[in-house]
This record gives sequence, C-alpha cells and structure tokens, in this order.
Amino acid sequence: MVATLKDVATLAGVSVKTVSNVVNGYAFVKAENRRRVEEALAATGYRPNVGARNLRRGRTGFLALMVPELSIPYFGELAGLVITAAQQQDWSVLIEHTQGTRERERATLGSLGPHMVDGAIVSPEALEAEDFAALGTGVPLVMLGEHAVDVPIDHVAIDNVLAAKTAVGHLASLGRRRIAAIGQNQHRGTAALRLAGYRDALAEAGLPQSDDLVAPARNYHRRDGAEAMAHLLELPEPPDAVFCFNDLLAIGAMRAAAERGLRIPADLAIVGFDNTEESAYSLPALTTIAPDKAAIARTAVDLVRRRIESTDQLAPQDIQTPFSLEVRESTVGRAT
Repeated sequence: MVATLKDVATLAGVSVKTVSNVVNGYAFVKAENRRRVEEALAATGYRPNVGARNLRRGRTGFLALMVPELSIPYFGELAGLVITAAQQQDWSVLIEHTQGTRERERATLGSLGPHMVDGAIVSPEALEAEDFAALGTGVPLVMLGEHAVDVPIDHVAIDNVLAAKTAVGHLASLGRRRIAAIGQNQHRGTAALRLAGYRDALAEAGLPQSDDLVAPARNYHRRDGAEAMAHLLELPEPPDAVFCFNDLLAIGAMRAAAERGLRIPADLAIVGFDNTEESAYSLPALTTIAPDKAAIARTAVDLVRRRIESTDQLAPQDIQTPFSLEVRESTVGRAT
C-alpha cells in the first residue's frame, strides 16, 4: 500500500497540515513535531506525489534547457549542473541541443509554451532579437552566455572581456611576447568578446598586435584547434604562447604543437577557457579560465523560479557570475 499524508500524520500524532508543512519545507514547524514527522516519513516510506503537487500549483514540473552542442564538454557539464539546481526546486529538465543554427533555435523556442514547461533556460548562438519577439513563448526565459541580442529577458553570463584579458595577461606576465589567439568566429558572440579581451591585454602589456596571430576556428572542437595551431606554427615568426577560446581548441592546439616537437610550456605556453574536466587531466594539465558553472546554473534556475512566484512585473536582470584563472602545467610547467 502507498502511504498517504494521513498515514504519516496518524503515526506521528500530528495534523495532516503539519505533515504537509514538513514535506514542503516550511520553516515554521516546532522542532519536536518536525522530528516526529520525519521519523514517520521514514517508517512509512512516504513519497510525495510531485505530479499532483504541480497540478495544484498550475505547473508542469518541467524546465527546458536549450544548448548548442552537448558534445562540447562545457555544455554537457553545465546541463548536469542545471539538472541538479532544478531538482532542488522539484523540476525535471528537458534538454534540446540545436547545433547552433538559427532554424533549430527558432523551432525549439517556438515549441515552448506553458502547457509543456514552466520556464526555459536558453544558450543561443544564432537567434536574433526579432525571433524572441515573434516567438513569444508565454513562459519565463533566461538567456545564458554572450549572444548579443537586445531583448528584455533575464541574462546570466561571465565578463568574457575581463576573463580573456586575465588569461592573456597571465601569459604576458610569464615573459611571452608573441601571443596568438585561436577561436575567431563571426557567428559566436563569445568570440568577439574574448578577442576584445585579448587585444586589451596586449595593449596593456605593451605588446605588438598582429592579425597574423589571430587564427579563426569554424567550430570549437579539438580538430579546429589543431588545424589553427598548425597554421600558426608555419608563420615566419611563430608564437611563443596561445590563448584559445575554449578548452577543446587548446587541447587540439597542444596536440599539433607536440607533433611538431615543441615542448609545452618551454617552447609554447597555452591557455584555454571553460575549465572542463578534461583540462585538468590533459598532459600537460591545461591552464584555463574557470567560469563558476554551478553559479550560472543556480542563478538561471532561481531567476525562473522568481518570475513564476512573483506577482509583480519584474525588470529584466543582467547578472554576471564569477570566474577564476586555474594555473596549471601548460603555462608554468610541473612543480618540482
């Protein structure tokens, strides 16, 4: 038999309302009553009916998460953290990856509605402002990342310009003088911001800027990093350091450099971006910019919750979450 609230209340010797308050996490329950209810919950094996609770609240119990590519570790790790944060609010997460195309992003956004999800967290690469206006979903939206669209919705990101400047400044502080960048891409909002931070850092360090040292990347995969690194190493004056716009590009770049007999970091220092798990276990371990991905996930879920629960018209929020520089072997070598 499935235990009910009434069964728990009878065993604990309290009212059904008290049991409900404990199950729903309300703070104002006497300590002794809470203890008795918790013991009764364990004894009966009671499990709340989440579907019924959501129905009473007028909710679906689902959030949507839209990302470009789950095969890119950053988005896979972020998705896991969003799921964890959502579970704490009794939400399940529906994930759609769009390959970063405007058509797929429009289709995904257009399919969302209050009959399907309670809110959506989206990380677009190609959507334009008019797409958001034309495809009004009727559910709270939170945008992640740096895709530059002027729309009145909540936005969570890190300061990519400052983060890139920090990474390149680290390379300059080590005495590197020909610092290249891998990742220029006109379709990615992150690329323009990270390139700006790269140029700011060179200017601040008094280092010359050369378009030859800025290598494009069609995608942000390992192969793209390896191909860009091979091109840079063919220059008459190759770089002595490289800032890559994500960890996969950096790992591909390290492979290409090693195949040509270069020692990292003695001959070539490399910095990545994202602090994915792979970066800590590459050989050498990769120095990288570490966004606080857990904070990004928690903040995005909390913004959805606040919009659902608020009876007021809230102004859109633009929230920057922290980042740090994880210094590892690819720039400073192994500790001896």
